Amino acid sequence: MKTVKHIVAIIVILLAFGNCTKESADSAAANASGAGGSTAKFTLSGNYLYVVDNTSLKAFQVADPQHPVYKSKTEVGINIETIFPYEDKLFIGSSSSMYIYSLTNPDQPQRIAKADYNIVRMSCDPVIAKDSVAYATLRATGRCGWAQSALVAYNIKNIASPVQVSTTAVSSPFGLGMKDNALYVCQANLGMFVYNITNRYNPVYARTISGDTFYDVIPYGNILIAQIEGGLALYDIGTNPLQPVFISKILQ
Repeated sequence: MKTVKHIVAIIVILLAFGNCTKESADSAAANASGAGGSTAKFTLSGNYLYVVDNTSLKAFQVADPQHPVYKSKTEVGINIETIFPYEDKLFIGSSSSMYIYSLTNPDQPQRIAKADYNIVRMSCDPVIAKDSVAYATLRATGRCGWAQSALVAYNIKNIASPVQVSTTAVSSPFGLGMKDNALYVCQANLGMFVYNITNRYNPVYARTISGDTFYDVIPYGNILIAQIEGGLALYDIGTNPLQPVFISKILQ
């Protein structure tokens, strides 16, 4: 019942925005669960809100949501695009690099690693992470410049020195998410691609969920919340994460 109530709360917040953008979807989920989607520019971790702009990371203490307290601004790099929290770390994506920041001091995040994308010159790059692996989708179409689109896997066992382990060719990747042995990669009108990540560093294509234009996903317990053109789609991933089962759509 708690999960259902949280999902309903997410949907109500999304629809209240009137425009289901990637940023609104991610921030709503962040407020509900403590983690946002892969294309977010802001996220919550504990009692802190972290926001990225083109060059920097800002930290706000939000223990009292009505009176947020600005704590710090950290220069990260250039063309900063996304932020994703995992445990006591922030994974920040730019057009050419992945940055990892420690939240040991949540008031002032400290950089502990930077990994350059050695296969691209410019891209759009959502990043997610869990345990010893991080994934980034590098999109080289449209406003994202010119380069090779790819799904990249990193070994982050040594968090201070990420190692790029594999590169999988994809056409037009957007947001991504993972649950157990399944990795979900949104590819706009090409659908949502599902990969088997039993071997964490070697994603193997399993299937495509088609019929909608997919931009981002947030696995939330046994439910996969997908941001699609015009709204949201919900899938059951409790029985078999590699075989999402459509539940319903919420359209504007």
